[in-house]
Amino acid sequence: MLTRLASDTHEEVYRVEDRDSGLTGFIALHSTRLGPAAGGLRMRPYPDEAAALEDVLNLARGMSYKNAAAGLPLGGGKAVIMGDAARDKTPELLRAMGRAIDALGGRYWTAEDMGMSPADMAEIARETRYVAGRESGAHASGDPSPVTARGVLGAMRAGAARLWGGDDLAGRSVAVQGLGHVGWHLCRLLAEGGAELLVADMDAERVAAAVQAFGAREIPPAAIHAAQADVFAPCAIGGVLNHRTIPEIRAAMVCGAANNQLATPGDADRLHRRGILYLPDYVANGGGIINVAAEILCIADRGPWVEERLAAMRAMMERLLARAAQEGASPAPVADRMVEEVLFGDAR
Repeated sequence: MLTRLASDTHEEVYRVEDRDSGLTGFIALHSTRLGPAAGGLRMRPYPDEAAALEDVLNLARGMSYKNAAAGLPLGGGKAVIMGDAARDKTPELLRAMGRAIDALGGRYWTAEDMGMSPADMAEIARETRYVAGRESGAHASGDPSPVTARGVLGAMRAGAARLWGGDDLAGRSVAVQGLGHVGWHLCRLLAEGGAELLVADMDAERVAAAVQAFGAREIPPAAIHAAQADVFAPCAIGGVLNHRTIPEIRAAMVCGAANNQLATPGDADRLHRRGILYLPDYVANGGGIINVAAEILCIADRGPWVEERLAAMRAMMERLLARAAQEGASPAPVADRMVEEVLFGDAR
């Protein structure tokens, strides 16, 4: 079921296959220096195995940085399943992935990500205890999306204070790309705070619901990055900030929930040269893993603990933005340096 792949960048990488259930996927452990690798399981119709492997490697690395930035005693890992979650996902396939995760003996903990739900985590939990994001059971954390959205909102407020001298988003316009679980909750929070919403998603019904629920304005998916707005919030797939889209962005700030928003490291400098404040995604979107970590770490009084970690995450964003401003640099490489001091220490 598990075939180990060679890697110069990650501690462990595995191809996962179970012919009976039709499972093909990958598990990557980037680092366990701070603790067991933790990161969600996503299911997408990747074009081929090379694309799935590239995604899991990038996501696992991002989780190492995200967990370190959030001050969690967890390393970084990720798992992906190839397939259409709406069509190909079955209990047998999920349990097969559960057995693969269990075979790693606790070096990797999984949770909900794109294409997955708390009910799916419960199915996986039939085969392994190394799963979080469940709806019931001791220390169950449930859907992490609302907490992720709260973390992104806190980061956005930190960015607003840096740009405009105050963190109130009332009257500010926010272009939200992607209305999945996190994007939807972020829209709700922004609307409650008086922000004006522009939204885009490939699901027309989801867009119509957001227009109805939040008074949002619909923007075509291909044009949302270029919408006239104060903030652009990528909340879908990664790589949306690239050599093509960056010249078209009209927002003063980019802050969203998507992972790996920069297509290349150089895109951070492109944003900086244009005077666009980019809030590093793995610092902004760490709320979900904080929520999951409370379950993994068996935190008894999870509410105050999560609140404390969310506040610390916003404080981390404020510190790195101040440092970036002092250096006259993009916040992205500044965040990397700050996190690598924690993640690698003297081991580099």
